[in-house]
Amino acid sequence: MSRNPEEPVYNRIEEARAALGLSRQDLADKAGVHYQTIGYLEREEYSPSLVLAIRIAKSLNQEVSELFSLTPFKKGK
Repeated sequence: MSRNPEEPVYNRIEEARAALGLSRQDLADKAGVHYQTIGYLEREEYSPSLVLAIRIAKSLNQEVSELFSLTPFKKGK
């Protein structure tokens, strides 16, 4: 039995982080992860667990649905 490839998770972490003037390290410290994890997420090389998505959203004063999506975000939104 084969598994389907994982569905990509798109995000707006970098835009939200930059709007708050936070570095990757700042966000990582707030979310309790390594700064490289934030980089992987921003480049969409890694999909966060639900718990991590909630911690990141809280750290950025956003709702999870504002930061993460299964469909690509429109540019400029």
